[in-house]
Amino acid sequence: MGLEEHMMFLEKMSQLIMSALPKAKHSSLFNDFVESEFFLIDGDSLLATCICEKSLKQGQQLHFFYVIECYLMDLISKGGQFAIVFFKDAEYAYFSFPELLPLRTAFILHLQHNTTIDVQTEFSGCLSQGWKSFLEDSYPYYLMVADEGLNHLQTHLFNFLIIQSWSIKVNVVLSSGQTSNILRLYAYLMPSTYMNQTFFKEACETISLLKQLWPEGSDIRRVLCVTSCSLSLRMYHHFLENRNKTISDQNTDIQEVESNCLNMMQEMEDLCKLHCLSVVFLLHSSLSQRACARFITSHWAKNIQTFLKMKKWCEYFILSNINIFEFWNLNLIHLCDLSDELLLKNIAFYYENENVEGLHLNLGDVIMKDYEHLWNTVSKLVRKFSVGKPFPLRTTKLSFLENSPSPIKDTSKENIPNLGFIPMSCELVDKFVGDILKDLPFLKSDDPVVTSLVKQKEFDELVHWHSHRPLSDDYDRTKCQFDEKSRDPRFLRSVQKYHVFQRFYGSSLESVSPKVVVTQAVKPKSNFSVPKNKKAHETKAEIITRENKKRLFAKEEQKEEEKWNALSFSIEEEMKENLNSGIKNLEGFLKSCKSNSVKFRVEMVALTACLKAWKEQCRGKGESTKDLSIAVQMMKRIHSLMERYPELLQEADQQLIARCLKYLGFDELTSSLYPTQVVGDDIEEKKMDKYSVGMGPVRFQLQYMGHYLIRDERKDPDPRVQDFIPDTWQRELLDVVDNNESAVIVAPTSSGKTYASYYCMEKVLKESNEGVVVYVAPTKALVNQVAATVHSRFTKNLPNGEALCGVFTRDYRHDALNCQVLITVPACFEILLLSPHRQAWVKRIRYVIFDEVHCLGGEIGAEVWEHLLVMIRCPFLALSATISNPEHLTEWLQSVKHYWKQEDNTMGKNRNAGYCASSHKDHFRMKESYKVRLVLYGERYNDLEKHICSITHDDIYFDHFHPCAALTTDHIEKYGFPSDLTLSPRETIQLYDTMFQFWESWPRAQELDPEKSIHCKNKIVIKKLDARKYEESLKAELTSWIKNGHAEEAKMVLRNLSPDSVLSSGNTVKMFPLLVEKLRKMEKLPALFFLFNLGDVEERALSVRTSLEQKQAEKRSLKADKEAHDVTNKLRKVKKSIEKQKTIDEKSQKNPRKMDQRLIHEAEHTNLLRTLEKNLEIPQECTYANQKAIDTETLQMVFDRVKSTRKGEQLKALARRGIGYHHSSLNFKEKQLVEILFRKGFIRVVTATGTLALGINMPCKSVVFAQNSVYLDALNYRQMSGRAGRRGQDLMGDVYFFDIPLPKIGKLIKSNVPELRGQFPLSITLVLRLMLLASKGDDPEDAKAKVLSVLKHSLLSFKQPRVTEMLKLYFLFSLQFLMKQGYLDQEGKLMGFAGLVSHLHYHEPSNLVFVSFLVKGLFRDLCQPTKKGSKHFSQDVMEKLVLVLANLFGRRLLPAKFQDTTLKFYQSKVFLEDLPEDFNDALHEYNMNVTKDFASFLLSVSKLADMKQEYQLPLSKINFTGKECEDSQLVSHLMNCKEGRVAISPFACLSGNSDGDLFQPNTPNHVILRTIGINHTQAPVLWSKIFDNQGRRMPLNAYALDFYKHGSLTGLVQDNRMNEGTAYELLKDFALTIRSISVSLRELCENEDDNVVLAFEQLSETFFEKLNQV
Repeated sequence: MGLEEHMMFLEKMSQLIMSALPKAKHSSLFNDFVESEFFLIDGDSLLATCICEKSLKQGQQLHFFYVIECYLMDLISKGGQFAIVFFKDAEYAYFSFPELLPLRTAFILHLQHNTTIDVQTEFSGCLSQGWKSFLEDSYPYYLMVADEGLNHLQTHLFNFLIIQSWSIKVNVVLSSGQTSNILRLYAYLMPSTYMNQTFFKEACETISLLKQLWPEGSDIRRVLCVTSCSLSLRMYHHFLENRNKTISDQNTDIQEVESNCLNMMQEMEDLCKLHCLSVVFLLHSSLSQRACARFITSHWAKNIQTFLKMKKWCEYFILSNINIFEFWNLNLIHLCDLSDELLLKNIAFYYENENVEGLHLNLGDVIMKDYEHLWNTVSKLVRKFSVGKPFPLRTTKLSFLENSPSPIKDTSKENIPNLGFIPMSCELVDKFVGDILKDLPFLKSDDPVVTSLVKQKEFDELVHWHSHRPLSDDYDRTKCQFDEKSRDPRFLRSVQKYHVFQRFYGSSLESVSPKVVVTQAVKPKSNFSVPKNKKAHETKAEIITRENKKRLFAKEEQKEEEKWNALSFSIEEEMKENLNSGIKNLEGFLKSCKSNSVKFRVEMVALTACLKAWKEQCRGKGESTKDLSIAVQMMKRIHSLMERYPELLQEADQQLIARCLKYLGFDELTSSLYPTQVVGDDIEEKKMDKYSVGMGPVRFQLQYMGHYLIRDERKDPDPRVQDFIPDTWQRELLDVVDNNESAVIVAPTSSGKTYASYYCMEKVLKESNEGVVVYVAPTKALVNQVAATVHSRFTKNLPNGEALCGVFTRDYRHDALNCQVLITVPACFEILLLSPHRQAWVKRIRYVIFDEVHCLGGEIGAEVWEHLLVMIRCPFLALSATISNPEHLTEWLQSVKHYWKQEDNTMGKNRNAGYCASSHKDHFRMKESYKVRLVLYGERYNDLEKHICSITHDDIYFDHFHPCAALTTDHIEKYGFPSDLTLSPRETIQLYDTMFQFWESWPRAQELDPEKSIHCKNKIVIKKLDARKYEESLKAELTSWIKNGHAEEAKMVLRNLSPDSVLSSGNTVKMFPLLVEKLRKMEKLPALFFLFNLGDVEERALSVRTSLEQKQAEKRSLKADKEAHDVTNKLRKVKKSIEKQKTIDEKSQKNPRKMDQRLIHEAEHTNLLRTLEKNLEIPQECTYANQKAIDTETLQMVFDRVKSTRKGEQLKALARRGIGYHHSSLNFKEKQLVEILFRKGFIRVVTATGTLALGINMPCKSVVFAQNSVYLDALNYRQMSGRAGRRGQDLMGDVYFFDIPLPKIGKLIKSNVPELRGQFPLSITLVLRLMLLASKGDDPEDAKAKVLSVLKHSLLSFKQPRVTEMLKLYFLFSLQFLMKQGYLDQEGKLMGFAGLVSHLHYHEPSNLVFVSFLVKGLFRDLCQPTKKGSKHFSQDVMEKLVLVLANLFGRRLLPAKFQDTTLKFYQSKVFLEDLPEDFNDALHEYNMNVTKDFASFLLSVSKLADMKQEYQLPLSKINFTGKECEDSQLVSHLMNCKEGRVAISPFACLSGNSDGDLFQPNTPNHVILRTIGINHTQAPVLWSKIFDNQGRRMPLNAYALDFYKHGSLTGLVQDNRMNEGTAYELLKDFALTIRSISVSLRELCENEDDNVVLAFEQLSETFFEKLNQV
């Protein structure tokens, strides 16, 4: 390949990455899913990203290490597990900046020696074999790489790494915060060069000599100082000698040349002396001293640059050969602080300027001695020529620093505003932060800051604005589905239709008969878990009821007896013909039968038939393989008889069972059941062998009957539950509700935990007509589903205007405040709880149910869940299937309840009268309980088995994946077996066999043999629990192998259980329809196929449909097409003649003959239609739909609902083939279509994204993971795989992995789900909303208690006093900010446009910026109508308005690198323009004010910092406190700038950062003292320009403005690189925000014709019009 081709290749590579960039999702890597997942970081990307940090000055090594450690510490504290990789070839990229080479090497050594991070340095490049196999073994979750390097070469290396990772299916995450899609490409080899050998030789010599000079060892700083100085002087000497030769060959004056050289050599010696002195300063001064060093701004002079570069090369060679120092005492702790270039400049400046001008300062004894020692060592190491004496330090006149007008940065003059808080008099503030107020500085009342607070902001142009008028809240704004008061018949009809559909939707969710609830007086609860004693005498009424029940039961039994007599003959005949289908029918009868005696008879008939079939088969087959399914059926019947009807078994029956067991070859079981000789046929033992199954009874039951094993279920019914007999743990839940307690409930998906919530609803409905239950679900889809279930479960006669069930989401509401069961999402419930005028309603709440409460640890909206849990006063149920630390959560919630107990006691008895004023009838109020129980249940009803799908020769094969294959011996030793890693019985047998095979002398082999195991030995009926105990004993044994020195054997076992490395060689996208077809043939449908990309979800579903259509087209004969064509033509003719006849009939009087003619035509029409339908009917093998599952009428009703929706037609076409897709961007009606038809069994193939995993009730037989993604993590895996195996329908669930790498599968199975961690709970707007509630609440006491509860109980600060302290300060900052902005007064009451700000709370800080624009009158200037007096605004004005709003509310970042693209855009502009100039200036002014306030706030809270920790590196914990150097005048002179270093990390001070920098825009977070716990992200600023870590501007996506201009979703997909569904959701959100603003402005403004209001109304209308068209 020539250079030209190379360049073209590299260009292509960049283009490929460029086109993938904008599709990258901007997502936080650490919140939802990184926890227990292992990922990799490319070390050079980390270095390149951190070195560009703007607060970091070049040459400041310790500060650089601090930045890196802060970053890594952040990852670790969030639970990240990672390794850092440095490729050897990556060094070549640094050859153009040698100053970074020693830094890189020191960085690697520092990580290896001073931290516990796993650092990989052994791979030459990303194409080496070693790297490939490392990736295959460790299979990281993703690899973090930068998308741009420090130069072209490094960028190309990064691009290579990205593409190579894609090629082996490893996800890539850009270190500028972008995750990228997976593409495929094969990488290409780069040539590598080798290092300069002579350099290497010299370095080794110098090091060996030093070991002789300092035999006792030393530390890395001294060693590097002397070796690098001596080596660079020797190299420089060498360089000058060579140059001399060249010059003397040209015959110039040799003497002049030599004196010149001597001079240059002396200059470099001087520089080295200064370097040695600077290292001694590092050794003897503490960080607190160095942080006060003055900052020299001059640059190094040009003429010493060459030498400095050479010196860096020397440092690099010494560090990279540090291994020569082994066996020598070398202290490597201070690798992170080898040199300080800024300190060196400081010393150079003193000797060049101040010393020359007569300032002579002593060095101090200690420093002088150490310096002399170092310099003397240098002179000994140089050897070949002599270097000067240690003193004087400067012997030459050369200036090392360039001249500059102000060489020293003066931080003392920086203008820092008056520090202090504005005083407030507010009870709430005193209660929360009173304890820290005394330590804070307050401003006097005559301070200009206080006097400038505007009492009531009045502006000339805003005179007719009543900004303090209370606004309607979000509840009033939300679109009401039906006007609740209307009596219009059309409206009533639509309500009726809605209720009918809801009931139908609900009935598809579960088959529970609806209940009519009647309000009853509440009785004190009796405990159901204790059996009641029978009453001594029954009343007459009770006796009659009992007798009636008895009579009814006998009648039922007789009916069933007759039914069986009628059916038995045909079923018995069928069993003779085909045992399996006969048994199927028989089991169908058993399901519907209630009488035990009849069931017993049926089972005996089946057993006899099985025995007969078994005998016949064995006689016929002889020795050839037997069909064990008959034996399985026989044992199934025996299990059923022995376990369910033991009291009905007669001696003859027992004999028959014993005989069956004998025929199966289970002699021991036979004799234990019936000791006397059984087998009447008296067959010889030899002949009996041919009937035996050929294995012991235990092995047979575990291996072949695993999923039929009987579960331990209770037999005693619970009077509280009609439809089933609850398990013990479910009864505990019912007790919780009966006792009015709260509970955290953790149980697997589909284990039946939701039943408790319906019991809870029923309880509240029965108590009164006033009590309310609120059900909080995480998604709108789940809200619709629960609402439908409630509609179908309960009906109740309520007074007029009251409803049983209501819904409130951001899109619509329905009966929300006049219902007894409200179903809502967290954000909407929060609106009601924080609304001051809804408190009367809030007091009616009796119970709150939180479904999927693990969302509390999520990234978006997590804090809202927290607020709800701490604000409610009533008991709650919190349900989840996946929490790894439920104890911590329960403890936190218990502390919240404890707070409410105290509050209720304080509010005292006087409140109790008024507490429930609304329900005075309900005089018997339940005693309030403050207990929070934790209910854990771990057992799934049915086992899950995992399978791997592999593609070979264009076909798909399935391999069973044993769960133990996911484990390694290290994992078991460290963490044991994961708690939810369970085996199916056949997997348990497989584990035993493998253990037996790989350790021949295993001492416990006999004891743990399944036949001998204490759990299963001699049991005719082995239950699920026995199998589980046996499994546990094997796991414990395997663990003890590892712990007791047999890890090798255990390794062999695990290795042998894992399938052979399955590599899919085929095109997985193309093979998808085949996968579905294979699953159909194996009878594994219905199935859910999970993918993580919206576009792929739709494409895969469509590809399955296409393949079915092709199959049908191939099957269909040409004759059929011709017939269809003919029939269609005939139909047209008949239709015409019918219409013709009609007109004739109308004209003439009715003629009976003509009437006959018409009837004939109509009959013919019907007949032709039938023929056509039959002709076009989809053959059974060309559809996955189960036509019998649902009648045509119902199907049509479901189809009609999506008549006019965006994807309706496509979904209907797919549904007819039994296919569907489901993702977050579908309309709720579209989602319901797929959900209902799937649950009804009509659709049997659904592709879906993760949204379906959150609680949506769509159980299926199999779950297929068909796409790898960063979002496929432990949490999602458990949520999704939990859908497999329908309770009551499937005995087992299957999970298939298609195109997921093996190591990833292992990780998913063994990783723990993330722990719940609190998020930062406060925001400025939340504080404003809390103050609103506190000051305006209908019940002030209650409102204040709620606000305090939110402030005091964040999960983040639970048991963390420092965090509590920090949150108090942040609360104070928020109040200060709100007062300065004019939203609060000094009493904490709301003023100004506070209502509008809190109304737009979804969009902080854009809401604050928007209101500041409004107040400044900028919108007034912008919104000028086309002509005076007109109410219409031009397109230009509208577009400008959208531009402003898109900059505020439509912020979606694109990666910086995407701006360099050469791609062509067709409809969109893609990159959003900046704000218009006047808006931009106003935004800048706002930002600077906020930054100033935030900076002064940081300065005042800096006293909270833990300075001991601040002088430590966060990760390696290396301490830099040290003793201060006091006897050196020079040190004191250089390090005397103490002002302006209060809130800045001492490490950042080393780069010359000072408090003044806090007032600059975009100050990086690590500059601030880190132990305060607050950083710049919490400041409510909105920067118009956003820069990534490498200082490149990241443009905003102009999707909102582009859409407003062209109105095309396709344009956004094509140009803006957005997914259609995501784009639609974002546009809808944007439109809702505009509507919200326009409604608020209309409410606040008195003037009907105000231009601003009219402009916003016009924009809202046009935007919605455009949106509705798509």
